[in-house]
Amino acid sequence: MSLKTRIVEALKSEIENGGNDVRVATLRLIECAMRDRDVCARGRGVGEGCPDADVRAVLETMVAQREASAREQDAAGRIEDAIREREEIEVIQQFLPVPLSGAKLEAAVSEIVEDLGASKLKDVGRCMTALKERFPGLVDTGSAGKAVRDALSRR
Repeated sequence: MSLKTRIVEALKSEIENGGNDVRVATLRLIECAMRDRDVCARGRGVGEGCPDADVRAVLETMVAQREASAREQDAAGRIEDAIREREEIEVIQQFLPVPLSGAKLEAAVSEIVEDLGASKLKDVGRCMTALKERFPGLVDTGSAGKAVRDALSRR
């Protein structure tokens, strides 16, 4: 099931079941952002709308916006607004894949380093590019970069 379909189904389910106001409002915002991207994609000649990768990018942007807003709300003393932003973040993150971490990240990094024959720290960029291509949406650049540097320093 595509990401767009999952989001639309979740919205329908929440509305039918009289769900949480924050959850319904956030799902409506997500759906609106997806429709906007679909319209733009059709304008570029992509008839089926935007792919899941674009939807994932929209969701990541929405999370980043809300994190920044929550920090601003905290700094301004508007705690209730900051709590609302964080609740929206939780709803959005339910549709994002969990980034690779721990042993899975190390295994992926080892595989990439081995496949590329990387051996020096100057190969970090190539390894990161390959990681992002092989595991789209699953790589947190901060932790992956550290893992790549650690793997290369052991060689």
